[in-house]
Amino acid sequence: MPVPDRSRPGARPRAFGLTAVLALLLALFAAPTPASAASLTQVTGFGTNPGNLQMYAYVPDGLPAGAPLVVALHGCTQSAPDYHSHAGWAKYADLYRFAVVYPHTSSANNANSCFNWFQSSDTARGQGEALSVKQMVDSAISRYGSDVDRVFVTGLSAGGAMTAAMLAAYPDVFAGGSIASGIPAGCATGVANAYTCMYNATSKTPKQWGDAVRSASGGWTGPWPRVAIWHGTSDTTVVPANATQSRDQWTNVWGLSQTPASTASLPGNTTQAVYTDARGVPAVTTFTVSGMGHGTAVDPGTGASQCGTAGAYYLDTICSSYYTALFWGLDGGTVDPGGPGALPAPTGLTAGAVTDTGVSLSWNAVSGAASYEIYRGGSRVGTTTGASYTDTGLSPGTAYTYAVAAVDSSGTAGARSASVTATTSGGDGGFEHRCFTASNYAHVQAGRARQSGGYAYALGSGQNMGLYNTFYSHTLEETSAGHFVISDSGCPS
Repeated sequence: MPVPDRSRPGARPRAFGLTAVLALLLALFAAPTPASAASLTQVTGFGTNPGNLQMYAYVPDGLPAGAPLVVALHGCTQSAPDYHSHAGWAKYADLYRFAVVYPHTSSANNANSCFNWFQSSDTARGQGEALSVKQMVDSAISRYGSDVDRVFVTGLSAGGAMTAAMLAAYPDVFAGGSIASGIPAGCATGVANAYTCMYNATSKTPKQWGDAVRSASGGWTGPWPRVAIWHGTSDTTVVPANATQSRDQWTNVWGLSQTPASTASLPGNTTQAVYTDARGVPAVTTFTVSGMGHGTAVDPGTGASQCGTAGAYYLDTICSSYYTALFWGLDGGTVDPGGPGALPAPTGLTAGAVTDTGVSLSWNAVSGAASYEIYRGGSRVGTTTGASYTDTGLSPGTAYTYAVAAVDSSGTAGARSASVTATTSGGDGGFEHRCFTASNYAHVQAGRARQSGGYAYALGSGQNMGLYNTFYSHTLEETSAGHFVISDSGCPS
């Protein structure tokens, strides 16, 4: 998990050794993706994309609405297509019927194509790369009809650290996560201590680790995501102490002991430790692979529990995707036997009056409901005791999707209603959009961007444009006075 050298603009990255690079290239070109009716497709127009990421998706043919969604984040020097080809998620997407979204970053964001897990502007709720990934989730839910209650996130190395950050920033979005060779949320606040987190155990108590999640979550009080943690005992890139710290973090968030309720021996010299909630349901589980180095655990083959293709940072030990899918219940098993409450989904959800900053909602009352939870884009945004609600503080000229669930007297929410979409009035006030294509250096000199730490950032949106020099170019669109967004895919004529 290398991180960029930001000591000067255009600095060369700290890279892996020649052997590892050659192995990665061999893996990329020697291991074809198995034939499938569906294929990996790039998706554009998924949101404002402040983190300057790309979105790829694998959606099995004939996937019905209401299927789960998995978000899979690649590691440094990797790519979304590479991760799709090797990690094994496509096999189980076909078998268990769910969609997979692969966020993709590149050297334009980070010299080693790492997700910026150590940079608060990219991991905080509502900012940077974290918001871009959240927008991909929202887009997938809208495009594929994915189940908002069964959205999961996984990742390797920098992608694993970014997974932890996403779970902390958006626990209201993700039902579960899987952190592979990753780092606990809130460990690093910059490049300097990123290496400390990678190579050393950090002296924090479980409560301090848990507090990092609670403070990042935007005031969320639960339910919390169910988290799997994968790590090899011979990992020298991200030391195994990080797995222990991640376990401490999520067991504390759940209010659990750091002593497992049970352990089991799995293939590939793997030990699973399970930490259960008050009802005996697994909330946190660790998978410790004895002798494995830094990478995603795969087990090439055609067996039901086998998956993936071996290569650089894809290590032939055990199929982590299979056991993670079981932990999340993607095979049709029940992860949470409590499930939603007995109350039915509200009917008749309607978006009534809209303003430039608000939407009024109403629905048919549910017998036995003590209150209602209102969800915007899959995230809970409010509660009310009546059968109406006004959502405020919205952006003008923007579409929002809502659903509602009835809550019984014990505080348990029932099934969510069918969704409804409303668009706020207003917009850009007739501002004439303008586009400018130039190098990052020229954009900064012209006042359309700023530079910080050797990187250029678009004014207004704050999008990371890559290194501040004449070799990186972007098209910037001015959407309102002094507000610029990256529009490399095309601008209004």
